[in-house]
Amino acid sequence: MSESARITVCPQGPLLVRGDFEVLDADGNRLDTGGSVALCRCGGSAVKPLCDGTHKRTRFDRPRRSRGGDSS
Repeated sequence: MSESARITVCPQGPLLVRGDFEVLDADGNRLDTGGSVALCRCGGSAVKPLCDGTHKRTRFDRPRRSRGGDSS
């Protein structure tokens, strides 16, 4: 049996995805991930959707978590 996919949010960094999952490109082609991948959250990666470490150079500060309810 395959391991369920697990996504870990790295503070000021990427989303780490491990387990049984697929990443497809815009044309529907499967990317070879080897069972784990780091997905960009900062938007600056040159190899999107994958992380290339740009968040370290840009000093990416993660979006603040919503506490729920109206923000006004």
